[in-house]
Amino acid sequence: MNAVEPTKERGYLSIGDHGLIGNLRTAALVSIDGSVESYCVPNFDSPSIFARILDKDKGGHFSISPTVTFSTKQNYLPNSNILQTKFMREQGVATVTDFLPRQPHSATARPLLSWLVRRVECVRGEMPMRLECAPAFNYARSPHTLDIDVDCSIPHAADPCKPGSDVKPHVRALFSAPEADMDLDLRFVPESSLDNVPEPEIKLEKYDLTKKGHKGLSVQCEFTLVEGQAVTFVLRTPPKHEYPDASRPSKERADQLGVPFDKLIVTASDLRAPDDPMLTKSLMHELFDATNTYWISWVGRSTYQGQWREAVTRSALALKLLIYEPTGAVVASPTFSLPEYIGGTRNWDYRASWIRDSSFTLYALIRLGFTHEANAYLEFIFKRVQDKNPDGSLQIMYTIHGGKVFPEDELSHLDGHKGSRPVRIGNGAIDHVQLDIYGELMDCIYLGQKYGRPLGYDMWIAVRELVDYVVKVRNDKDLSIWEVRGEKKHFVYSKVMMWVAIDRGLRLAEKRSFPCPQRQEWLTARDQLYEDIMEKGWNKKEQFFGQSYEQPDVLDSSLLIMPLVFFSTPADPRFLNTLKRILLTPERGGLTSNGLVYRYDVTKAEDGVGGEEGTFCLCTLWCVEALARSGQYDKPMLSKAVRMFEDFLQYTNHVGLCTEEISPAGDGLGNAVQGFTHVTLISAAYNLSRMLASR
Repeated sequence: MNAVEPTKERGYLSIGDHGLIGNLRTAALVSIDGSVESYCVPNFDSPSIFARILDKDKGGHFSISPTVTFSTKQNYLPNSNILQTKFMREQGVATVTDFLPRQPHSATARPLLSWLVRRVECVRGEMPMRLECAPAFNYARSPHTLDIDVDCSIPHAADPCKPGSDVKPHVRALFSAPEADMDLDLRFVPESSLDNVPEPEIKLEKYDLTKKGHKGLSVQCEFTLVEGQAVTFVLRTPPKHEYPDASRPSKERADQLGVPFDKLIVTASDLRAPDDPMLTKSLMHELFDATNTYWISWVGRSTYQGQWREAVTRSALALKLLIYEPTGAVVASPTFSLPEYIGGTRNWDYRASWIRDSSFTLYALIRLGFTHEANAYLEFIFKRVQDKNPDGSLQIMYTIHGGKVFPEDELSHLDGHKGSRPVRIGNGAIDHVQLDIYGELMDCIYLGQKYGRPLGYDMWIAVRELVDYVVKVRNDKDLSIWEVRGEKKHFVYSKVMMWVAIDRGLRLAEKRSFPCPQRQEWLTARDQLYEDIMEKGWNKKEQFFGQSYEQPDVLDSSLLIMPLVFFSTPADPRFLNTLKRILLTPERGGLTSNGLVYRYDVTKAEDGVGGEEGTFCLCTLWCVEALARSGQYDKPMLSKAVRMFEDFLQYTNHVGLCTEEISPAGDGLGNAVQGFTHVTLISAAYNLSRMLASR
């Protein structure tokens, strides 16, 4: 553990130095020193209120950390997405426990409270702490005002909100940003767990960070906790409810409570709306217990029994955090514009639902027994299938609400993570032609038929039309899986996945005996694609599959997918030659460095983006799975797959989360948490366990 020295000028922490919390609506990154660095409200794709990870001065943050030198550790509670950050020194230990509330599914459950809950507790000795709450509304573009006033949501024996009351009230900080059409309030509940220890005194004060670029005042608070003391801070968007006077009981309220009107005693708590309960100690404990129970119960349904259970469980919990519950959509990542290379320009917004990423996500969850999520996503995508574009195509991605518009913009006022510009929101790739998506989607639908809800006839017709579309465009060029921003090509990966789309359509028709009037045309198209890939995608001189028909000399690790989707067997000599070439170092013409795999050589493949990037976690894990499958026929390959997988696990961060890429120095790069990485981790672990068991 490294000692942390608190300073006024706190810089950037590494992307990997964060944990993630969420509530299936949005998510927040929390750093190892107790700062909320990324948080969009109320949904994944809403504007940020905290984005310190993209601009250390004016991005906005909510930090709680000691004012003295400390060491820190961060962990999730077992089988849960509740995050705990521990601060330690000789004189004391304190914890900050962070979560976004969830309720177990039941008829009596509370409505979802879209709160950010941060409980600070001293567990030994004493610890001086400092809180800073500095929201920056609308991606740090909108001004706001700050008022510190009486918090009438805290119950008292007498009413502190009445004029002339001598009750000492709690206060709250109310941030108002009319231009962003948003308010936030920060409230708190102090408590003591020991009889002889009083509740801590908390005093919120205004704090001016406008010289750093903030567009309104912030809140600060310094307090010292001793053993037994705790305080829970709650940040939320306050509901706009008008409450009647509790001293004037109404006949309507009496009827609602089922008591005679003359016996009615109404408290302020009785009059609160369900989404705006009185803030009490018991409520805070209830929300914590319910949220922890929710996560433990959910992940407890996992059917994985292999030897990497801890990594698979954490990956499953991470993937669950990427699901937008109202529609069933799955975001590729809850963050935006984190760089694929420090100082580089490959900074993209992944807060949308890619058909490709989502399909692989559902594949992983289905493998673990989570069919509810698969059915929810399939309902989401079936609605999109029924609303195809005029030419019969689908978008490569949709917003989490099902929209087809996700305009890309650059936020020039933000510095970017460690100076990595531009900071982008939205994603211009939404209009790309990427023909591989139909293969991923059809594979997902096919698996859903095996483990989820069966297709009805009407949906079969829509699916059949998709396959017909693939047959029609199978000889077209596209921009493929890596979303290059250069010219369209005949990418081999896309050709393989179009083969998958047609193949799964044929299998569905066969297994379900669905009518398939174009069956012969489908068969012919599938066979033609196979022959073309073997003829035009194969580099006869170098003996490997190339990235495209136009550039067969460019090696591309996406082709590791071939045996995973049953395009080829893992023992096929052409595939094995490609796998062995990828496993060479870049200096020897391969794509593997220190056991980690690059997508392709950016100096050879003109992708229209420019800049450098790290090794891709997705590609590394595809390589592991390809080795594992080849290990059925060549035992040393299975051993190599195990070593490579174990080595990769060392690059997950301190709480077991994965980024998109890894730098040559071993640091996490790209958006975090990256769903695609956790998906392939689950798939690799699942298939490695299966291969080892068969041995």
